[in-house]
Amino acid sequence: MNDENSRVTKVEGREPETGSMETILPSTLDSRLSTNYGPGKQAWQRFKRNHAAVISAWYVAVLLALVIIWPITLKVAGSFGPSGVAFAKIHNPDHLSNAQFAAPDAQHWFGTDVHGRDLFSRVMYGAQISLLVGFVGAVVSLVIGVLWGAIAGYVGGRVDSALMRIVDILYSLPTIIFVIVLLTTLGALLKASPFVQQSAFWGKEMQILLLFVGLGAVSWLTMARIVRGQVLSLRTRAFVEASRSLGAGPARILARHIIPNIFGVVITYIALTVPAIVLYESFLSYLGLGVQPPMASWGTLIAEGVSQINPIRIYWWLIAFPGGVLVTTLLAFNFLGDGLRDAWDVKGK
Repeated sequence: MNDENSRVTKVEGREPETGSMETILPSTLDSRLSTNYGPGKQAWQRFKRNHAAVISAWYVAVLLALVIIWPITLKVAGSFGPSGVAFAKIHNPDHLSNAQFAAPDAQHWFGTDVHGRDLFSRVMYGAQISLLVGFVGAVVSLVIGVLWGAIAGYVGGRVDSALMRIVDILYSLPTIIFVIVLLTTLGALLKASPFVQQSAFWGKEMQILLLFVGLGAVSWLTMARIVRGQVLSLRTRAFVEASRSLGAGPARILARHIIPNIFGVVITYIALTVPAIVLYESFLSYLGLGVQPPMASWGTLIAEGVSQINPIRIYWWLIAFPGGVLVTTLLAFNFLGDGLRDAWDVKGK
């Protein structure tokens, strides 16, 4: 009898004589999660096991905290006497000084640029523009892409065909060339208008708004296709048919039953959309078509660093720090998106 119990406990992945304590094999962990937790909790448990995604999430959180806290720190530092005023002045991203091309040290952590401005502050302020463009593009992708794809997938028929043909036409356009043409042609028309010329605010912020429009116009296409495919597979499920038989309309079925069930896929793609749009913005700003000096973004900072390369001396910090922050941020968002995708992908788990 004892031998039989020993064989049974070994098959179940337990030690034969351990009392109430059990050794859970890794292969049984997901089955335990599926019986004890809901889908959201299961996804969170899987995400925590992906170390690269967790580290990336912490990196993104710390970067966002620095971007928000650093300008506040400079404003508050002025109320702490002469030393605080001097600290705020030295690290003001627009403060010109005689410390041109100063190497990184205890005072200027990332060094200074050709005008003696603190590079760390300019990288943090540049992150505001680059990440803002990325998040705005992600929000546009979320709103337009989810609505477009959900309507096309649920209604079907001619509506689906017409909506997806529009997506196909926009997909056929070279994305970066389309955005460049939009920025140059529409930007020239708007800047020549009397309203923009007479407004100091719109004249300064027009290029950023054009970036929002141009990158937002192409950011939702893939989201629409992904959402449409998910809705097509869900609209014939039993819970949707039950809701329809109870008299629920299309809007209620989409809002209460279908869209919540594709939330994981949407969040995953949003995390992958942000770095793509940030890269687009940095590339356009590097070419001089995006953010214009004296405003800073990661693309303009890299362009300024490249312009200072000469055969006599290379000021490496002008390229290494803006480029390093850009690359690590893109990698962090990509690892985060991959982790979210794996966490919500229940198939094969």
